[in-house]
Amino acid sequence: MGNRLSKLVTKTGDDGTTGIGQNQRVAKDSLRIEAIGTVDELNSAIGMVTSQTLPDNIREKLDKIQHILFNLGGELAMPEYVLVKEEDVSTLESWLAELNDTLPPLKEFILPKGDMATTCCHLARTICRRAERRMVSLGREESINESGKIYLNRLSDFLFVCCRILAKSSDITEEMWQSKRTQDDA
Repeated sequence: MGNRLSKLVTKTGDDGTTGIGQNQRVAKDSLRIEAIGTVDELNSAIGMVTSQTLPDNIREKLDKIQHILFNLGGELAMPEYVLVKEEDVSTLESWLAELNDTLPPLKEFILPKGDMATTCCHLARTICRRAERRMVSLGREESINESGKIYLNRLSDFLFVCCRILAKSSDITEEMWQSKRTQDDA
């Protein structure tokens, strides 16, 4: 592949465009670049989660997910490639089922809080939802790999389950949303 990052300051983006694919330039605020940027932000947020103390099985899965997200960013930047496959979605679904089986069912919504690992994971989950929305918007205008969009949809569910696992592993009681609060509680 060669030395891709030999020169970081190119000044080619000073006009408000950036390079993608095979020497194509697009606006830095295009739907494609928004999707790429949000996937990158998601990957960084997952990196924040992995900087915390985690159960080994969660850390291993998140490490693998970061590589898939880098692939997704790559295929968004190089639309001629497909790097996220259906089997990536299937793997995520099997992990989701495996982890979800260890948790009690929810009867109410939970508040996105807890220790640092849990709250970082909640933040990653919300960024994942935004990345999925950016992919949906892009897919309305341009061709995208549907597996990448589906992967983000499953990933947000997976991250929610990870939040619950992380809270449980840290003995944190999940706080349920109270839809009807009295004046005295406020």
